[in-house]
Amino acid sequence: MMLALKTEDLAKTFPVGKPFLGPPKALVHAVRPTTLEVRQGETLGIVGESGCGKSTLARMLVGLLPPTSGRIEIAGRALDRADPAAFGRLIQYVFQDPVSSLNPRKTIRQIMDVPLIRLHGMGKAARAARIAEIFDWVGLRAEFLDRYPHEFSGGQAQRIGIARALAASPRILILDEPVSALDVSVQAQVLNLLADLKAELDLTYLFISHDLAVVEAVSDRIAVLYFGAVVETGPAESVFAAPRHPYTRLLADSAPVVGRPLGGAAQGELPDPLNPPPGCAFAGRCPRATELCRRERPVLDRIEGEQFAACHNPIPA
Repeated sequence: MMLALKTEDLAKTFPVGKPFLGPPKALVHAVRPTTLEVRQGETLGIVGESGCGKSTLARMLVGLLPPTSGRIEIAGRALDRADPAAFGRLIQYVFQDPVSSLNPRKTIRQIMDVPLIRLHGMGKAARAARIAEIFDWVGLRAEFLDRYPHEFSGGQAQRIGIARALAASPRILILDEPVSALDVSVQAQVLNLLADLKAELDLTYLFISHDLAVVEAVSDRIAVLYFGAVVETGPAESVFAAPRHPYTRLLADSAPVVGRPLGGAAQGELPDPLNPPPGCAFAGRCPRATELCRRERPVLDRIEGEQFAACHNPIPA
């Protein structure tokens, strides 16, 4: 199957305590060298605790953050960081907070016009026709176009955010916690809309969320991030049902389930990003850790079938 997106050793570091002159005092590795492949038409779910690098990775993919190193390919073509429009015509971002992601000083029509003008150079008549088509896709009324973002509910604002992303005619959508700010009933509506759009427009999704149940329900494959690195990947139906990395097991056990006590999440402490451990970053929280784990960093390797884990002592099937 054709690859929609591929990263090779994509990494991002941030300087800490950088003086006016001279090198920074330290570097924080927000995303460690990451290689991912996303197939055309699939949904890759990306999960992990807050601060694990999910949003930093997503922002690099859409050009909002320049990578420190590594390579991004879309449909086999390397993206040139010197041409931001190349990102916009291929990949778009749907933000977590739908209302604050929209310019409060502009009407919805003006917001929708921007990608059509800047990325596709459309005239006024063509823009009006295109916006009407997109609004029909996302279930919004034409009268909304002359209103401002603060006049809409969260669910309506998120549909507008999705419509704005679709205006660029992208092949890939990055969905960064797209339903976490919405009521449960509205979440279901937005998720159903995303599923319909994916099927109708042959879209590829990267779905970032802390809600494991949602990610498992909407994803074909899942990538689990910890401390800036991918520690497990595999089919959605197997990653949480039969996790091979102890961190994935901790995430699955920590997810709230009615009638089951909460557990797992408070075990151990996250590593210090300014003083990362020499071996596996999860060793301090892992019940299966050995001296090898504390000494050598594991690499992502095939465990069984399409399931990969970066672990010296993976959980047996």
